Amino acid sequence: MYRAIGLVLALAPALALNILSLASAVAATTTEAPPPIAAQGTLQPLFAPWDNIEAEIIEVVDGARQQVLVQAYLLTSKKIATTLLAAHRRGVDVKVLVDANQLERVDSSVAPKLAAGGIPVWLETKYQNAHNKVMVVDAASPKAVVITGSFNFTWTAQHKNAENLLISRNNPALAARYASNWERHKSEATPYKK
Repeated sequence: MYRAIGLVLALAPALALNILSLASAVAATTTEAPPPIAAQGTLQPLFAPWDNIEAEIIEVVDGARQQVLVQAYLLTSKKIATTLLAAHRRGVDVKVLVDANQLERVDSSVAPKLAAGGIPVWLETKYQNAHNKVMVVDAASPKAVVITGSFNFTWTAQHKNAENLLISRNNPALAARYASNWERHKSEATPYKK
């Protein structure tokens, strides 16, 4: 019995060290929430099918001067794709992240068309669902725009679903936060190969 107690006492420091290491690893992966961003600019809430969300997205992309970052769970809208390609042709830096599973499952995805048109496309494979629906336009500009909500960039989202979208204009701090998140996702994604 004394031998068993001695063994437990001998192992206790190593066990304690392992528990502390595990706790440190957990703490390192847990981060505090970032501070709130001050409200600024304007907010435009939109609701499908009543509001023409697709037209509002197209108008924002048409106004892009520097960059458009897209995160899409599903991207099938031919009108939005045409607008992204037009922005790319006029020299706007357009980049797209799409959910890899949706790209495989949905034949009508426009991601291959965007890639064929010279727009860099990356596939998100790390997550069960890369469910973001975001566009960040001219994040480095005082006129930065963030588009986000439940609205997938699809014809069905506009015409068949109950969806919402929020367009935030003229809040560069918010756009910078979304652009930073886009870059983090891109760093984990795989380039699309035609």
